[in-house]
Amino acid sequence: MKPSTKKLLVFSVLFLLLPSITYAIENPLVGITSIQGLIGRLIKVLLGLAGSFSLLMFVWGGFQYLWSAGDPAKIKKGKDTLVNAVLGIFIMLFAYSIVTAVINALSTGTV
Repeated sequence: MKPSTKKLLVFSVLFLLLPSITYAIENPLVGITSIQGLIGRLIKVLLGLAGSFSLLMFVWGGFQYLWSAGDPAKIKKGKDTLVNAVLGIFIMLFAYSIVTAVINALSTGTV
């Protein structure tokens, strides 16, 4: 498959998925009544983006590992990317749980 055909295929799929992607994105500022709510919502959005990036890096590390063709340097690079992505995902989950606990404690006054 020629590179121009691949680009056309990718852009066609993205164009067809565009309406569903735009409807899936919500306005993060809807329903906010306090500054704590605004800060909490922004932190959750940032953690969601960082978690998505970690997941993307996990997939990229898997592709690097699969495409290594037995080259030890490429295998090590793929494994390092996978390990770092898994660590990033765990850090994001841990950070999300801490942020959620802090937001709940600030909004309700209990731990």
